[in-house]
Amino acid sequence: MQISVYISATLRAFAGKKAKLEIEGKTVREILERLQEEYPEIREVLFDENRKLRPFVSVYVNDDRIGNGIGWDSAVSENDSILLLPSIAGGTPSESIISDERRKEVSLDDYEIERFNKHLMLREIGVKGQKRIKAAKVLIIGLGALGSPVVQYLAAAGVGTVGIADTGEVSLGDLQSQVIHGVRDVHRPKIASARDTIKAINPKIKIETISEVLDADNIADIIADYDIVADCTDNYRSRYLISDACVLSGKPLVFGAVYQFEGRVSVFDAKSGPCFRCQYPSPPPAGLVPTCAAGGVISPLAGIIGSIQANEVLKLIIGGGESLIGKLLVVDTWNNRTSILKVDKDESCPICGKTPSILEIENFDYEDFCGLKQDEDEIPVEGIDAEELVRRIEQGDPLTLVDVREPHERAIHRFPNAIVIPIGQLARRQKELDPDVDTVFICREGKRSILAINTLREAGYKGPVYNLKGGIEAAKNIIFSHEGAWL
Repeated sequence: MQISVYISATLRAFAGKKAKLEIEGKTVREILERLQEEYPEIREVLFDENRKLRPFVSVYVNDDRIGNGIGWDSAVSENDSILLLPSIAGGTPSESIISDERRKEVSLDDYEIERFNKHLMLREIGVKGQKRIKAAKVLIIGLGALGSPVVQYLAAAGVGTVGIADTGEVSLGDLQSQVIHGVRDVHRPKIASARDTIKAINPKIKIETISEVLDADNIADIIADYDIVADCTDNYRSRYLISDACVLSGKPLVFGAVYQFEGRVSVFDAKSGPCFRCQYPSPPPAGLVPTCAAGGVISPLAGIIGSIQANEVLKLIIGGGESLIGKLLVVDTWNNRTSILKVDKDESCPICGKTPSILEIENFDYEDFCGLKQDEDEIPVEGIDAEELVRRIEQGDPLTLVDVREPHERAIHRFPNAIVIPIGQLARRQKELDPDVDTVFICREGKRSILAINTLREAGYKGPVYNLKGGIEAAKNIIFSHEGAWL
């Protein structure tokens, strides 16, 4: 009996780049074992050294998650499907998060009645709903691909106070998907560019800008005056920091994520459902699952997912409707597949469970949290900077260069004379390396290459290995004389 196994976009590089597989088997365990036999590279991603499912990976049978009433040895039928979903109680709130007192404090003038007339005609919104929207305060963290549509639609909808937080500058490469910025904004701070665009959309709303780096010391004060937080970031440190702050502050969090052609949206509200840690107790090791920055994203996807995020924000403000609290919406735009999966509250969750161990916001050590920190008895990963590497290449030193990046990354910036070995193939292809020659590992930012080196060492490789510090990003403007061109 063949069962359909759907592979999330972040895992497809380990499964022959396929979105859907048909695999023979009678139980979940049997099907996943055969998947690993056919695609051995996926084993390292799904399971740790003790053969336990990694905590950042969720396995669903239809809409039910493994571990919540369904076990590895549960029987499956020909109509069932399995979904592998790594990180990146449905709620139907009957009341708005904006109290009647706050609603009554605001009024709509003639301009606003004309401007928002299409909202006023909707029975579910009407005058009361629009006044709640005007009274609301929403913080959008991250003004990139997701933040762009979220903040623009919330401003257009009439949200009274919009907070925008970002520390970055606009780059030319941002313009493909970050539609809040334009060509003239390149090299400008994102919050300045976004503020101008928002003001052009709706000059009557209040815009609050935050250019600080969010950390455990300031995030509670920053989110304190907002009703809802929208997480539009693209890194795990921020996701866990924001989620923990929202749980401890009692704020609903509207989460969004995009990667290549796949996006996800959920609403995490620990008061009435699960939090982010209930779904993803810990992040993947850095570099094991690439981010959208490393893996790419199709332009319209951020608009689709960001618009859904904005819609979830408005539903929380207005009240009513079916919220994504306790649910995860997964949208695969390339294969036209959409799923709504259950996310159950984890009673053992360290922050929102019955006996929480996280009682305050912490600046956790990202490398330690992701398992990258060196143990005292572990050989440290030695780095080499771009200038030194180029000097050694130029003078003809014997070196082996191993590129562990994705194919589309190499198409943008190639590294001369590097051999390509994906991380999942290193153990079985280590004989291609000369243990008497220095081997330098290359990735985009120098994180995946550390993972590659540790993976190779665990497989027994004894030769000298080095990590290119800062990855290809630190070396991309270097000229090789024998190439006669930029890297």
